[in-house]
Amino acid sequence: MTETTIASERGTDTEIETTKGESTERTREEWTDYESAGETVLSVSDLNVYYGDEHALKDVSMDIPEQSVTALIGPSGCGKSTFLRSLNRMNDRIKSARVEGTVEFDGQDIYQDGADLVELRKRIGMVFQSPNPFPKSIRENVAYGPRKHGDINRGLTARLLGRDEKDAEDRLVERTLKQAALWDEVSDRLKDNALGLSGGQQQRLCIARCLAVDPEVILMDEPASALDPIATSKIEDLIEELAEEYTVVVVTHNMQQAARISDQTAVFLTGGELVEYDDTEKIFESPESQRVEDYITGKFG
Repeated sequence: MTETTIASERGTDTEIETTKGESTERTREEWTDYESAGETVLSVSDLNVYYGDEHALKDVSMDIPEQSVTALIGPSGCGKSTFLRSLNRMNDRIKSARVEGTVEFDGQDIYQDGADLVELRKRIGMVFQSPNPFPKSIRENVAYGPRKHGDINRGLTARLLGRDEKDAEDRLVERTLKQAALWDEVSDRLKDNALGLSGGQQQRLCIARCLAVDPEVILMDEPASALDPIATSKIEDLIEELAEEYTVVVVTHNMQQAARISDQTAVFLTGGELVEYDDTEKIFESPESQRVEDYITGKFG
């Protein structure tokens, strides 16, 4: 069982919760005050998340730049997945969750009253840890979102009105499967049930399903953790390609993976605290925080 220690420093109101083997230190604001050269897409200010009485995320502020890969790393239970879910209000699905602070997307606070969550999650899509394709054909998995949102007209009524858009749907299915690096493997069996695909193929199909509704941001919660090394390599290559057009935020327990694929890295440590946020090379080669260095070098976590 993990041992927990609370360390308070004289002269500061901040209590630092640490796990066994983790150094105690005062977190400095400049360690997380990262400025990217790219335009900011998501701006998070003083974000706190509670699950009942548990304070899962504490005073997190950070800007996420466009068309790049931002990695979120840290030990289990540090709040990185909670933070990811906060970016498109997926925590709303948890009854005990309460969120304070602001998350601005294109200059609008997504937590303001009256926010359209369907539109928000269309623009900020999510890919989960375990592949979760619908028990439908490969084609139907990709086309489901655009049909539901009304971007593609199909069905009997559309045909009767002369508005059936099968050709447009065909193009969309092909385009998104190519973007997800899956087209060459499934183009001759689009009518097959998606559950018959391998785990890695299912995850790329879920990415294609996300891309089909034309998002601006893609959130990924450990998208390769359940996959074998070959499938993981394909997902990593795909993430790097997607960042040429989309903003990608990815949670990973694999620090080597974060170092390979991300442009900037945010390190969360015990108690839901964002400790350091900077260029990935800087984080892995010369972090400012002793605790971050200890975590990266395997002294705890």
